[in-house]
Amino acid sequence: MSGVLLFLWLANIGFACAQINGYKDQPLSQIAIHKATFALRDSASIRARPSIIGTKGEDTDLVTVILNNSEPSVDDWIGVFTPANFNSSSCPPSEDQKGEQPFVCSSPVKFKYANYSNSDYTNTGKATLRFQLINQRSDFSFALFSGGFSNPKVLSISNFISFANPKAPVYPRLAQGKSWDEMTVTWTSGYNIEEAVPFIEWGLKGESRTRSPAGTLTFERSSMCGAPARTVGWRDPGFIHTSFLKDLWPNSVYVYRMGHRLVSGSYVWSKFYSFKSSPYPGQDSLQRVIVFGDMGKAERDGSNDYSDYQPGSLNTTDQLIKDLKNYDIVFHIGDISYADGYISQWDQFTSQVEAISSTKPYMIASGNHERDWPNSGSYYDGQDSGGECGVLAETMYYVPAENRAKFWYSTDYGMFRFCIADSEHDWREGSEQYKFIEKCLASVDRRKQPWLIFAAHRVLGYSSDFWYAQTDYEEPMGRESLEKLWQKYKVDIAFFGHTHNYERSCPIYQKQCTSIEKSHYSGTVNGTIHILY
Repeated sequence: MSGVLLFLWLANIGFACAQINGYKDQPLSQIAIHKATFALRDSASIRARPSIIGTKGEDTDLVTVILNNSEPSVDDWIGVFTPANFNSSSCPPSEDQKGEQPFVCSSPVKFKYANYSNSDYTNTGKATLRFQLINQRSDFSFALFSGGFSNPKVLSISNFISFANPKAPVYPRLAQGKSWDEMTVTWTSGYNIEEAVPFIEWGLKGESRTRSPAGTLTFERSSMCGAPARTVGWRDPGFIHTSFLKDLWPNSVYVYRMGHRLVSGSYVWSKFYSFKSSPYPGQDSLQRVIVFGDMGKAERDGSNDYSDYQPGSLNTTDQLIKDLKNYDIVFHIGDISYADGYISQWDQFTSQVEAISSTKPYMIASGNHERDWPNSGSYYDGQDSGGECGVLAETMYYVPAENRAKFWYSTDYGMFRFCIADSEHDWREGSEQYKFIEKCLASVDRRKQPWLIFAAHRVLGYSSDFWYAQTDYEEPMGRESLEKLWQKYKVDIAFFGHTHNYERSCPIYQKQCTSIEKSHYSGTVNGTIHILY
């Protein structure tokens, strides 16, 4: 047996209270943008250059911002807005017709303090900053604010800048299909199906290529369940396309690119990417798997640096990019982007992980920061999703579930069977999800796939942490219902996120270790090892 399971602890200690405090930990939520007013004055100016970026087909580029302010203050800051026109003319009709319309109704996509790289700003009123922008299907502008985050006042607005093709196909995300020999490609663009037909051109490396059509999804503001996703955090998500590449040969390298055929007959292309197809189920070979949770996103240009938010996100991403040749498939088991209702941050996240997700299957699970919202169908009534209530995760990423709103699924990879549960929906005995979990565990042929893995976001198993071990919290409820299934079907390992602390248990059943070994296990262990992130 050559199958090898690799795992990493990638949760972010600096953000460990996120599941308790909810969306208020999102850096953009610190800005009271609905209270912003315009106080434009000639003695303040802000300019951005160049006016066109991405001229060589890049989906990310640097912009230089130069500002002058005759009355500088330590709490002056610059917000990046897209679309570039962010005044009240772009606000949706108020639900409260008697209420006063805000001057600004959309959050910036990122921000920096004016003195970020200019320590003498408060003396000179002059600063030069650099922002890294990604293609988000619209133009951009920069605004200089005074009054800090609690009482923001717009002093000056820059010229507009844009990517050469803001609608271009970007940020491919691979995922296993519903069979082992199928790979799906999901990407984002600004083209609706009336403008262009989306497809993937693909084939074995070095051989002729074929084309497969793609389906297209999007959603509206009304699909959001609450604020901020439905208010200041709303941003048009563009169009999400998914194509299914079928009948793949095992262990083979394929190349692909995203394409759109315009109504004029011309084509818009992405660059070429590649991936290696899955091994045949049961194949005895080295198979390397990465499992982690709660990563989030961060900004390479230092933007949104509030209370050291998600400091480990870029470190983790960069290490995964560096080690691309050393693993085969990724499982990100919940709390994915921590957008928490600020829709623009999903673009930021998919851009951040593009080098990984474009070449390795990037499988996700649902966490509280993707799903939870009162009266939305989630098992918990918290507000951690910031009003997204699962819509973003199930649209931005493909998973091989029968119903993507119910985020549970199985997937096979060589000698592994993965049963991915949705801890934000009912898993208790008799529930629809419980029946799925038992079917997933029972249907695997252990002679071909000896590794049986269970994964979910919240701790449905064992933890030594007092918070998760309380009898009135989620962990014992999950364990009571699921432990007999893990034992009956001899689940090898159960992975969980959510805790932001690494733990690994002995093989355990009914609160008892079933092996005296500390670090090496072989043969029948009569229990399940629990690993937490």
